[in-house]
Amino acid sequence: MKSYKTVTPCIFLKNGEAVKGFEDYETITQLPPELLGADFGNNGADKLLVFDLSVGDAEHDAAIGNLKKIADLAEVPVICGGNIRRIEDVKKILYAGCASAVLNFEKSSNREMLEEVSKRFGREKIAAYVPTAEMFEIWEDKIYDYASCVLCSEDVWKVLRGRSGVKFIIYSEDRKGRAKLLAHEKCGGITGPCVSEAGEDLMAFKVFCDSEGIPVNILRSSVAWGEFKLNSDGMVPVIVQDYKTDEVLMLAYMNEEAFNTTLKTGKMTYWSRSRNELWTKGMTSGHVQYLKSLTLDCDNDTLLAKVSQVGAACHTGNRTCFFHELVKKEYDDTNPRKVFQDVYNVILDRKEHPKDGSYTNYLFNKGIDKILKKVGEECTEIVIAAKNPDKEEIKYEISDFLYHVMVLMAEKGVTWEDITRELARR
Repeated sequence: MKSYKTVTPCIFLKNGEAVKGFEDYETITQLPPELLGADFGNNGADKLLVFDLSVGDAEHDAAIGNLKKIADLAEVPVICGGNIRRIEDVKKILYAGCASAVLNFEKSSNREMLEEVSKRFGREKIAAYVPTAEMFEIWEDKIYDYASCVLCSEDVWKVLRGRSGVKFIIYSEDRKGRAKLLAHEKCGGITGPCVSEAGEDLMAFKVFCDSEGIPVNILRSSVAWGEFKLNSDGMVPVIVQDYKTDEVLMLAYMNEEAFNTTLKTGKMTYWSRSRNELWTKGMTSGHVQYLKSLTLDCDNDTLLAKVSQVGAACHTGNRTCFFHELVKKEYDDTNPRKVFQDVYNVILDRKEHPKDGSYTNYLFNKGIDKILKKVGEECTEIVIAAKNPDKEEIKYEISDFLYHVMVLMAEKGVTWEDITRELARR
């Protein structure tokens, strides 16, 4: 896989707000931090760096809550540094959904825990911030062995840029010089205020970098437009799906200009046959579609787009344009994702709207100890069933176990999306 330079905007998190910097605690946007993170992710960021500026345990725990929301919505890998004092803090950051934690080598405790957290959580999940070139030289061998990348200032980078063996992410405030900095062969990526203005179109910056020969991750089609089979109007139909649920959202058309604009901006752009003009979905309504993937069918004449949909896809306000049911034959929908979510939704409904005689409500009323007891019992039943040759028995016991696990999930506020995101990360 080709190695790309990364563009990583940062969020300084203080008291639940995104502030301007380490010392300037003025709020930079009216958006909650998680929505600012989502905006960066949707507009071309490769990763997101969060600095936790909290002080003390209570404020730190609140920051971890914000971090979870940011990781949930950013849709790009999140790395986090700041207020790490012990191994448990690294665990909290990773369990919040972050791809990696940044150890600050200004702190002796962070330097001392490097090897242990790397072995415990994996080298790829640990980064190191080095405040001086001298500090890097003292710890160079350890950093190479136990950290996946080094975060440093531009001044420190000027001393270290001849080094190899570890990826350097450069923190810079210089917007004018950011492309030149990223172009250096030993620079793995940039972060800091130079790429962190709220609302900035980072895709446009990366397209510029690509035009300058800098290897950045932009959207490129593996098949040229000229190889598509077009209809009589010179267009191809595009079927649009939600990238998480596979729900079909709409059907639209693209000509070459719309196709190229979609790749350039990362936002779904179509050709309006009724208005005879180019239109980027959501530019008026705010219901933007951020492109996740484009797939060409076997005849090269239809595109399938998977998107992150903001709001409703349909101009009527419906989530999808396909809501007029014409005919339906009864059938069992055994799509695992849908079945798990449907059962979980029923359990949640019982929790919020108790029903007399409900076994689920009996479990909730008895509390966490009873739920855990049942989970343990059902787990044991699986072990016993697995020793028997009949698969029907183990099928039954696993189903029982999964139901009780879902009750536990509902009790603790864990969703299937939380679980699948964690599995995908692994």
